[in-house]
Amino acid sequence: MRIALIGASGLIGSHLLGHLGKHEVLSLSRSAALPEHEGWREKLGEMEEWPALLAGERVDAAIATIGTTWAKTPEWEAYEAIDRHAVVNFARAAKAAGARHLIVVSSSMANADSSNRYLKIKGLMEEDVKALGFERLDIVRPGLLRGDRGSERRFKERLGIMISPVTNLLLRGPLAKFQAIDASVVAEAMAKMLSWSKPGTRVHHNRDLRARAAKPARVNGV
Repeated sequence: MRIALIGASGLIGSHLLGHLGKHEVLSLSRSAALPEHEGWREKLGEMEEWPALLAGERVDAAIATIGTTWAKTPEWEAYEAIDRHAVVNFARAAKAAGARHLIVVSSSMANADSSNRYLKIKGLMEEDVKALGFERLDIVRPGLLRGDRGSERRFKERLGIMISPVTNLLLRGPLAKFQAIDASVVAEAMAKMLSWSKPGTRVHHNRDLRARAAKPARVNGV
């Protein structure tokens, strides 16, 4: 499968690469991030240039794991440019390049009508990619991501991860979608979604992501 990817150097994207060895990968990035591997290519440019970098390419699927942090981008306009517009513009260009399947990372409480600016941005991104009309769309909504982000994490995030073994025990049933989850688990689940060809839109929260990661990959799954 030919895959277009943005976010290869990120927390989820770096884990995801470990599951894409059998595929051809075209990574779009602002700086070199793709390890050397047969069939893998990288095109570099600013986010605004990414759609043009896909012109003339042919891909089967597109994956967007890109997302910034408040420590790196403490202005809402710049945050939205990355977490919404860069994702949507990439997805639109990937569809024009032939992609029939799109997988995007969102947030557990994404809501286009939310009064929370972050959740609203994620919700608007979801609505935008839905409107593009992919045959298959998988929206990944993990809880707090566990993994090494170094100094990019805010104090509250670091604290949340430290106490997550306890809070995860308390967040059960419908609240399980708010649990912390390892980025490696999310990445493994996303890689297995590539084998699914049944049309439609699916939203995946923590419980589903853990279940998908634990199961063997299936062809024509849901």
